[in-house]
Amino acid sequence: MNKAIYIATTESNSGKSIVSLGLMQSLLRKVAKVGYFRPIIDDFESGETDNHIHTITSYFNLDLKFEDAYAFKRSEVIQKMNADKDDEIISTIIKKYKAIEKRFDFVIVEGTNFSGQGSIIEFDINLLIARNLGIPAIILTSGTGKTLEELVGDLQIAYDSFKDKEVEVVSIIANKVAPENQEIVVAELERKLPSKVIVNAIPLNPVLANPSINEIVDALDAKVLFGKEFLNNQVGGFSVGAMQLRNYLTHLKTNSLVITPGDRADIILGALQANVSANYPSISGIVLTGGLIPEDSIGKLIEGLSDIVPIISAKGGTFSVTNNIGAIKSQIYAKNTQKITAAINDFEKHVQVETLIESLITFKSNGITPRMFQYNLLQKAKSHKKHIVLPEGTDERILRATKQLIDLDIVRITLLGDKKQIEAKIGMFDIGLNLDKVTIINPNESADFDAFAEALYELRKHKNVNLAMARDLMEDVSYFGTMMVYMGKADGMVSGAVHTTQHTIRPALQFVKTKPGIALVSSIFFMCLEDRVSIYGDCAINPNPTAAQLAEIAISSAATSVAFGIEPKIAMLSYSSGTSGTGEDVERVREATKLVKQKRPDLKVEGPIQYDAAVDMQVGKTKMPNSEVAGQANVFIFPDLNTGNNTYKAVQRETKALAIGPIIQGLNKPVNDLSRGCTVDDIFNTVIVTAIQAQEI
Repeated sequence: MNKAIYIATTESNSGKSIVSLGLMQSLLRKVAKVGYFRPIIDDFESGETDNHIHTITSYFNLDLKFEDAYAFKRSEVIQKMNADKDDEIISTIIKKYKAIEKRFDFVIVEGTNFSGQGSIIEFDINLLIARNLGIPAIILTSGTGKTLEELVGDLQIAYDSFKDKEVEVVSIIANKVAPENQEIVVAELERKLPSKVIVNAIPLNPVLANPSINEIVDALDAKVLFGKEFLNNQVGGFSVGAMQLRNYLTHLKTNSLVITPGDRADIILGALQANVSANYPSISGIVLTGGLIPEDSIGKLIEGLSDIVPIISAKGGTFSVTNNIGAIKSQIYAKNTQKITAAINDFEKHVQVETLIESLITFKSNGITPRMFQYNLLQKAKSHKKHIVLPEGTDERILRATKQLIDLDIVRITLLGDKKQIEAKIGMFDIGLNLDKVTIINPNESADFDAFAEALYELRKHKNVNLAMARDLMEDVSYFGTMMVYMGKADGMVSGAVHTTQHTIRPALQFVKTKPGIALVSSIFFMCLEDRVSIYGDCAINPNPTAAQLAEIAISSAATSVAFGIEPKIAMLSYSSGTSGTGEDVERVREATKLVKQKRPDLKVEGPIQYDAAVDMQVGKTKMPNSEVAGQANVFIFPDLNTGNNTYKAVQRETKALAIGPIIQGLNKPVNDLSRGCTVDDIFNTVIVTAIQAQEI
């Protein structure tokens, strides 16, 4: 089941509250617990809260604290963006969202308001958030002041923008349309958009468009004179009482707001009398202008009336007060249950509710975004902390990565090396690593040295390794670290920042060995592209794999994919797609694909297939129209090391993708290699992946 929906708009005052309230009411009939989250909210004064959050949580009595229901205030986002901290924004939003997702059966995520500083880029921000949360969207906009072409055009552009970023749009809603145009709008949108998109139009409702008396009091900073208990009265329209009473009475309409100078006792009393008369419509309230307050005698008369309406006093002339009231952008707030009920009724009346809810609950995401992938890695590693040994303990990058890992309490770390040298490096580079929280072992001085050397001798004596040779080898940090893993003194090892791949992997191949049923050790990279995570294999170990070895790499890569929450769709890459090409290299890939299907008929695999046909839906349909992998592959098996290594590096450099790896697969216990050009982030991510691999053993 899908867990969330993102409500996005194209502009301010689109009426998101109608959708949020309506969806909440409808979803609560289907699932027990529905949560609510706003990634970015408007700034608010100390002691106040966000109106949207307060309205939803209080009306539906959600078990959700205010501070948990949002990630950032608008000003905080602007500050972080100006400081080039976009990554921090997305990471925090994901963290806060996932905390709510864990507690609720479904989450309504409401986008920004398009108001204030930064509103010009808010559409892109909302798109980015929806994409990184990996959830589908509902897009709505207001039809107020737009032609049919403008309204439909706005929604179509928004739909195309979301689809271009691979955010699935389940519904399009045109809000605040003229009632007589409702069917025309729906028909035109259905003509322009794919049939699977649920299209609806909600007509403009004056009850929702106009402010309440309470909103007018706030906007005008007015003083309430009478009828404080009726401040939630809804304004249906307003008119100025400046003419004689006999003429003004003919202008009264249902729920009219009367605006008149404070010294016009005739208008005040006449309007109140009309309110109780069966011959005139009821009024919603009276605004007295000029800061004038009725005389005591008039006040006593008003107090004596049995059916009172709110009467408020505002400073300023009648003209300016009237303009200010006309400029109020009405909101739905918790105490105004009349508006909340009207909003829910409009949603249920004009939206295909059952179809929409079914679409939301059964929606299945096609992939995982890099940010969400990294977040999931972090949470999984934290869920069962493992002990990782880092043999290159004096390398600056290793020490910086260790500080991050320890500060986040993700894993337990052992550094190999001389303690004084490590302390000197920490001081030299001002790293701030607390060595009380890590273990430092100098192999030569370790209490385990003799036992490790003896174990290595027993494991390798059939290869003519004597005890003296074993002791020499055990002085090497790669051998010592690998033996820690083999003997259960550590759960995994990460090395290679200083040493070669061969130096790092050789000990593991010699005595850690491969898992039962696995004949080949291979590697993959997690390629975190802009909008998806792909798996590349083998780009680090096997130079010229045979067909059988390619099949083994594919099956191991699929297992790694599943272990990290990615449903594998495997592309066996070649320079030819399907049956079109011939030649030794193509035949090798074709045979490898056949072997994968024989050994693992449950896997989705295609080959031989070219890279463009594997990733581009249109190209895939053209070249391999009946394939369930073409155009949507996420596990790519390269025909040889030359192709794989060059491709991953080209993609990494040209697209600025994050490449996590190489991740070694097939070993009994996890030992992973780093590139000698690795960054602190590379080390950080590889340690996390290694810890997760250790959880699977």
